[in-house]
Amino acid sequence: MPPFERGAASVLPIETTPASVVRFTDAQIDMAHGAGGKATRRLVEGLFLPLFGSSGDVLTDAVALDVDGARIAMTADSFVVRPLTFPGGSIGELAVNGTVNDLAVSGAKPIALLASFVIEAGLSRETLEREARAMADAAARAGVRIAGGDTKVVEHGKADGLYITTAGIGRSDPRVSCGASSVRPGDRVLLSGPIGDHGITVLLARGDVDLSSELRSDTRSVWPLVAAVIDQAAAGVRWMRDPTRGGVATALNELARDIGMSVAIFEEAVPVRDPVRGACELLGLDPLHIANEGQFLAVVAREYADLALAALRTTPGGEQAAIVGEIREQPRGGVLSVAPYGAARIVDMLVGDPLPRIC
Repeated sequence: MPPFERGAASVLPIETTPASVVRFTDAQIDMAHGAGGKATRRLVEGLFLPLFGSSGDVLTDAVALDVDGARIAMTADSFVVRPLTFPGGSIGELAVNGTVNDLAVSGAKPIALLASFVIEAGLSRETLEREARAMADAAARAGVRIAGGDTKVVEHGKADGLYITTAGIGRSDPRVSCGASSVRPGDRVLLSGPIGDHGITVLLARGDVDLSSELRSDTRSVWPLVAAVIDQAAAGVRWMRDPTRGGVATALNELARDIGMSVAIFEEAVPVRDPVRGACELLGLDPLHIANEGQFLAVVAREYADLALAALRTTPGGEQAAIVGEIREQPRGGVLSVAPYGAARIVDMLVGDPLPRIC
């Protein structure tokens, strides 16, 4: 485990803006609004939340509902990845895994989903059947049923071949109650495995960058890993999130802002594969901002952290899980990346959209 007592570097307080005063004044929508970073949050909190939400609503991956005494979770997602297939996955597989993962990190066992297809005229039958089969196979692996959906066809050139929209439902596990309000100073931050595989894989699959690699997307259902943590450390689980668009940095910045504390991340503890690190260095990107589709973050009470880590590492696919940080009271509202010898830098939310259309 990293020496969590170190790295308390002296930095200026981080300025934060309460969600209640966010205003969306942008004249038009651009690609940055879909990247999962600052522009996305400004769009959601400044335009959608005031119209659709209620006072005190907190943005989460899934909404919990009480239905006749049963606690269920619901989520929705859309997938517009380009290209449709990439090493390790495709838009169909991604649509299933992305949906079940939003339920999983909300502490709910995925049960079923709906899928809607926006198909571009001219798409080959072979391509459509391949993606439908990929969805069916991913659903079988995840233990969920594709219970229904809808189909629309648009003119040639209007949908990049295929878009998929999903809705998912899950059964909330009564042993956990995940939320930012549960997080306390001293809690540990766990990461289920190496970051950046998906975003860099899709980038390289486009052929826009003259790099070659054996890297593959990490797309998968994280429910088996989440279930293992719940089974062994349910009482200590405070918060979970899958760091998709905007990556680990954006997910943790959202948490820091919601809790009014800071998240310290220890650089040497964060697992990153060499091809991802090399591509990021070449392209001037930070692995902490790169999207993932098969990893999750968890904040766990200090006394349960080792139990949770052991549960992850003994579950197939979680062998490289790590405790990568902790919650601190100061500085308020931001994320610090702490180097091995104590120097710290502020890691902001993703700004702009360096890797558009990756999920």
